[in-house]
Amino acid sequence: MSENEDKEVSAETEELLLPRDMLLSAGIHIGTRMKTRDMEQFIYRVRPDGLFVLDVKKTDERIRVAAKFLARFEPSKIVAVGARLYAQEPVRRFCEVTGAIPIVGRFIPGSLSNPLYSRHIEPDIIIVSDPRADSQAVKEASMVGVPVVALCSTDNDFSGVDLVIPTNNKGRRALAVIYWLLARQILRERGELPPDKDLPLTIEDFEAKISKEGEEG
Repeated sequence: MSENEDKEVSAETEELLLPRDMLLSAGIHIGTRMKTRDMEQFIYRVRPDGLFVLDVKKTDERIRVAAKFLARFEPSKIVAVGARLYAQEPVRRFCEVTGAIPIVGRFIPGSLSNPLYSRHIEPDIIIVSDPRADSQAVKEASMVGVPVVALCSTDNDFSGVDLVIPTNNKGRRALAVIYWLLARQILRERGELPPDKDLPLTIEDFEAKISKEGEEG
C-alpha cells in the first residue's frame, strides 16, 4: 500500500467494520475518472491518474445506516438486484445469508410494476448494485413507491435512489466485501449474529468465481 493510499481513510481503524488495509486492498475506495455533483460529498481526493477516490470512512458509515434501515424489513420483502457479472454472486450470497430475494442478470421489465407478470414481486425495499446497470429496477421501484438502497460509484447520480452506499461498484473484490459487510451488519442489527461474530460464509464465498478479467462499463 502506498503512503497516499494509507492516508485515504481515518487512522481510527478500530471504528471501521473491517480493518482499513482490507478495505483498501479490496479497492472499495477506487472510483472512476468521472464524478457527479451528487457524489462529490463522498469523494476524498483525485489521484494523479485522474481516478476519483472515495472516503472509506463514509462508506463504512453508510453501510451501518443501510443495515439499520434494512433490518427493519421482513427478509422476504427485500429484493437485491445485480445485472453486472461481478455483482451476481455477491447478490446471491447476500440473499442466501439474509433471506432476501435475488434478481441477477437481466432484470425483466414488469418484475416490480406489472402485477400480471407471472414472476411479479412486491418488495418493500430494493437494493441495487449500480443505479446505471440496474436502471430498470430503479425506474420500476420509483413507479410503485418502493425505496431504493444503491451502491454508487463516483459516476452515479441519485435519481430514484433513497439511500446511497458510496463504493467501487464495478470491482469483483469490492462488491464481495461490500455485500459481505452489509449482510453481516444486517444480521447483527436483527440480533441474529453477535457483534463479535462473523458470517458462516467468507468474503471469498461472496466473490464472483469467473475467469473474465474485465467488466463491462
